[in-house]
Amino acid sequence: MQIKKKILVVDDEPSMREFLLILLEREGYELQSAADAASALKLMANKHVDLVISDVQMPGLSGMELLALIKKDMPDTAVLLVTAFSTTEQAVEAMKLGAYDYLAKPFKVEELKVLVRNALEQCELRRENRILRAKTIESTVFAGLVGRSAKMRELFDLLHKVMDTTSTVLVSGESGTGKELVARAIHNGSNRRQKPFVAVNCGAIPENLMESEFFGHARGAFTGAVGDHHGFFEQANGGTLFLDEIGELPLAMQTRLLRVLQEREIRRVGDDCLKKVDVRVIAASNRDLHEQVKTGGFRDDLYYRINVFQVIVPPLRERIEDVPLLTEYFLGKHLPASSATISADALKLLMGYDYPGNVRELENIIERALVLNSETITVSSLPASIVEKKQHYPEKQELAFPKSGIDLESALENMEKDYLCKALELSGGNKTAAAELLRISFRSFRYKLSKYGIEDVA
Repeated sequence: MQIKKKILVVDDEPSMREFLLILLEREGYELQSAADAASALKLMANKHVDLVISDVQMPGLSGMELLALIKKDMPDTAVLLVTAFSTTEQAVEAMKLGAYDYLAKPFKVEELKVLVRNALEQCELRRENRILRAKTIESTVFAGLVGRSAKMRELFDLLHKVMDTTSTVLVSGESGTGKELVARAIHNGSNRRQKPFVAVNCGAIPENLMESEFFGHARGAFTGAVGDHHGFFEQANGGTLFLDEIGELPLAMQTRLLRVLQEREIRRVGDDCLKKVDVRVIAASNRDLHEQVKTGGFRDDLYYRINVFQVIVPPLRERIEDVPLLTEYFLGKHLPASSATISADALKLLMGYDYPGNVRELENIIERALVLNSETITVSSLPASIVEKKQHYPEKQELAFPKSGIDLESALENMEKDYLCKALELSGGNKTAAAELLRISFRSFRYKLSKYGIEDVA
């Protein structure tokens, strides 16, 4: 049984409310009405509504103010504004606020029916897109790490293998690739998950405070030491200590750290007693520590102590096929209740960028774009550094044309199937994004998938 679409009519004129209720009830919709915006919001707080048809000028909150509140708290609900005092400026403002359309009175009945049908269809597509996005993301997120490329699947396999071991792990990768996420994934998947995870940026601690910060100090150890202080190792006891940018540690501190890793015991500053600690260390660096060893900037014995199991996080430019999936993830992260999308042209530019700042840079790009346009990210929402970057396209290939001729219809069908599959692959299985990449409607895309019997590409 098909569920009736729910429409709320908001108008301070009883005759107009009654007319719209009778008209739309005949079309098979479930109707409610309200005489003002405040009453409408109360109704919507207790019951889902697919479409709101509202007058603009009403006592109390105006239709424009109602539109803004609906789009803020219920972005999947479509809003159609109807007014007898139509102006171009007001219509433009309504569309900017997220109205599906803006209809001037008096209107044609058939025009209203078409607008209602189209608005409800768009509402359903947005709902399907949100559900599909959630399912796609859920199946490709591993402890906060997002990806379905071959390099990320290899990374996930490595993490599964090292989680429940006691091995010290060295996480290598460029800045912005997600090294701390990797460390947290290892901790959260291990038998230490109930114990503390302590993250330390080694490059952010003044050298004269390092020993106290790492190993703690006793009361009276120095001026200002008014009480005992637990260092990072004691704070992480039983759990995991993540030493980010370990290559920034001075050699003297490297020597002290090496001893703790060997003996599994610490001595607080100003204390004669040794204290046993049970800490799993995960170190990370965006520098090449092996090269630092060669130049004398990093102790070789410490390097081999922390490099028991190495995990290399790939830069985003080496897994560019994950960009559509990451984009969907960040859209949901920064606007969780929204079904914001990205245009095909904007996604194409994102796919052609090399991301010196890696995943962190992509997230910043998406967050910035959503501030500029919360509905659809377009080319104009992207930074100039991406828009103005020269895009590289493959050179035109010479077509193979046999002397005996070719079945053009069959060849075109095969080419179309190839493009459908490639679009699904690049979009991470997101049909809406794939349709945008091919610049066809979502409905047309679904028809073509059915026509060729194409399943979702994994």
